[in-house]
Amino acid sequence: MPQIEGPFQVSLSPQPVHAQAEGAFGRMALDKRFEGALEASGRGEMLAAMSAVKGSAGYVALEKVEGALDGRRGSFLLLHRGLMDRGAADLSIVVVPDSGTGELQGLSGRMRIDVREGGAHFYHFDYELPDAS
Repeated sequence: MPQIEGPFQVSLSPQPVHAQAEGAFGRMALDKRFEGALEASGRGEMLAAMSAVKGSAGYVALEKVEGALDGRRGSFLLLHRGLMDRGAADLSIVVVPDSGTGELQGLSGRMRIDVREGGAHFYHFDYELPDAS
């Protein structure tokens, strides 16, 4: 299974939420730029909620990634699920099954995110593609 990693930049833009959800949830537009073996842009939507306990929160997001993965062009969707339990993180980011297009048809995999000192973001992507070595 190929494993790649590299830096990415992310910006979050607050968006309005449904009137009944105001105060309970926050909604953000995601805008990402991946570098390295994944040379791509990502656009998505995130819905988050914080509890009354410091360090406890949850989020879900869907993201469309478009560009090149190890030289193969296309797009795919990522599903994010994140929990913080009093500061302990539990994050899952997976490729939505059968969401690959172009040369990325059949893509499956999982992504991890590493935020390093100073706030630099890095991705680690374990993936499988038909006919990929």
